[in-house]
Amino acid sequence: MTNPGANPSANPSERLVDHALSLRWSDVDPAAQAAARTFLHDSLCVGVAGRNAPFADAVLSAARLWGEGGVCSVLGRSDACLPAPQAAFVNAFQIHSQEFDCVHEPAVVHPLATIVSALFAEVERSGPYSGEAVLTALVAGVDVSASLGVAASNPLRFFRPATAGIFGCVAALISLTKPDRQVALDAFGYALSFASGSMQAHVEGKATLPVQMGQAARNAVSALDLARAGLPGPSQSIDGRFGYLPLFEGAFDLDAALADLGRRFRIAEVSWKPYPTGRAAQGCIVATEMLMRDHGLTPATLERLTYSAPPIIHYLVGRPAVEGMSVAYARLCAAWLSAVTLTRGRPVGLDDFSGASLADPAVLDLAGRIEVVVNDNPDPAAFAPAEAVARFTDGREVRLTLQAQFGAPDWPLSREQHLAKAAACLAFGGLPDIHAPLAALIDQFDLLDDAARAFRLAAGRDDA
Repeated sequence: MTNPGANPSANPSERLVDHALSLRWSDVDPAAQAAARTFLHDSLCVGVAGRNAPFADAVLSAARLWGEGGVCSVLGRSDACLPAPQAAFVNAFQIHSQEFDCVHEPAVVHPLATIVSALFAEVERSGPYSGEAVLTALVAGVDVSASLGVAASNPLRFFRPATAGIFGCVAALISLTKPDRQVALDAFGYALSFASGSMQAHVEGKATLPVQMGQAARNAVSALDLARAGLPGPSQSIDGRFGYLPLFEGAFDLDAALADLGRRFRIAEVSWKPYPTGRAAQGCIVATEMLMRDHGLTPATLERLTYSAPPIIHYLVGRPAVEGMSVAYARLCAAWLSAVTLTRGRPVGLDDFSGASLADPAVLDLAGRIEVVVNDNPDPAAFAPAEAVARFTDGREVRLTLQAQFGAPDWPLSREQHLAKAAACLAFGGLPDIHAPLAALIDQFDLLDDAARAFRLAAGRDDA
């Protein structure tokens, strides 16, 4: 096990760096090992689907202006090879672009979109690296980004998947490449310098959110490159006067999270997203589906549906459905997403975000009868429990309580459900034929001598 002997007086940057540098695959318990393989697979497939997300082609075009001719692949795009920073940027955008990537709920962090993209780029430009080394780096990176998230005491102020995410990326990269300890600490210093991510894009429903994820992955690669080139970075990047936690989070308590390093692997706490929407909306979708299945709810029989949930649910997805809303806005609108589910007779999917769907007056009218309200949960990061109350036009009232969200560790996707999601993503991204071979490669990923095989396959390259 790593870290139990670590010096508790060391500054947090040192402790996080030491964890990343010292972690070995044999230290990771079997449940966390399985989760690392599973969520690597999930992230690659979601990223392939992101090849056909809104603005994905524009993002690739912009990245090509920054330089081409590299050796790094782009998910779902066999004809694209870019330098490592640009590839990391595009891949992270694609993985997060449809709100389908996995999430660490207590940390309010999407850790793998950035980490997988940065690792993907580094493996292809400086490998070969073994599958075991990549998975170990992935675990270390999630430990760091999630630890920073759970340490925060204030409600979400910045876009944490990008701001905490860049530190997870850098931790993963130093775990993989094993630079000198001082170089690793300098890279953390540059992660602080490059950290950014505003929630304003969330409020306005703009595609800037996945762009911020892309920038975090790109900047992580640059941070390590600068440190390896010999540039010294700030040494107290986490808790210094203007370090990450004081600057971005304000109130925090990192001691418990640091004590857990090497004992508690955060990858095992990550949740799937069963639906391509904001995670905070998925409980309302599940409640709608249950009301349809078990109580006969239809658009015609619904008078009012109220989803009473912790504050972060309302903050993230409690917005009203409005005419002319963007796809990014709709993915974060629980009322509209539940209305689509009720109208289609099934949970919302990748193909439900067309212009016609967004403008459907019947769906918008139905969404006006669905609302998210705040319950009395004091936890600023809680996603559950929540209660759905449906009032029917015949006077009936049905109440459902959700103690967890579907896809969470205590309500996980089955193997079959995981593979069905993977197949749907690959089909949406135009690579249905790689479903079986990619799943087989991931199952034995820790035994691979060259992890890039799986990455090239997910890019659709002939040399996979």
